[in-house]
Amino acid sequence: MHFVELSEFDFHARLAATGDIALVMFSGPDCGACRRLEKHLPEWLTGQVGHFFRVDVQRSTAMARAYEVFHLPALFVFVHGQYHGPLHAEAAPAPMIEALRKLISEPAHEEP
Repeated sequence: MHFVELSEFDFHARLAATGDIALVMFSGPDCGACRRLEKHLPEWLTGQVGHFFRVDVQRSTAMARAYEVFHLPALFVFVHGQYHGPLHAEAAPAPMIEALRKLISEPAHEEP
């Protein structure tokens, strides 16, 4: 499984079309931490996340502003197209899974 690029033009439509859990990573081409997470997240979260998306903050600055992205990488979780919030966890399998499970157990939130 790999990350699919989203832009400000297809962001909401593509997320609304997902039928399960989607992880969106805001990243940049010069972000080494982003590249590392992009490599590991699909293997760490296999069976937990159905779709992995990436937003390039240099190309989609409006989306980065809307989601108040100030640090990269920034991760956000959507369930059935509904926003559940930012995913904050140590970059390791167990903490990521634990934080994801907690986040999806809560009700959806209004998008920023």
